[in-house]
Amino acid sequence: MTDSAEPIAPITLPDIRHPDKEEEWLRQSLHTWLDEEFLPETVNAKIAQRASKIFVRQRLEGENDLGSLVIAIIAEMRAFDFSRSFYSEFAVANAVSDLILDSLGIDRCCGE
Repeated sequence: MTDSAEPIAPITLPDIRHPDKEEEWLRQSLHTWLDEEFLPETVNAKIAQRASKIFVRQRLEGENDLGSLVIAIIAEMRAFDFSRSFYSEFAVANAVSDLILDSLGIDRCCGE
């Protein structure tokens, strides 16, 4: 018996049409997720604002691959001071990915 894992197909988002609405939705959704996952903290608002701005800026620059968007959030959030938070750039980027997948009705478990 061979164990041949199939590669996960990339998830390509549709072109951005309403960047302000998309940024606001992501900011609010991520802030809510951050507050509910552990404890509500004032820094969560700053984290959500920064991550949503990175995400939308990347989208406006033409990036629609969700994996690449996650990597961009990780890279740019490294400069953020997470010392007053339970989170890291990895947790934030993964949460953004999960929120986007949920909004598209894509099962996070298996990519379908």
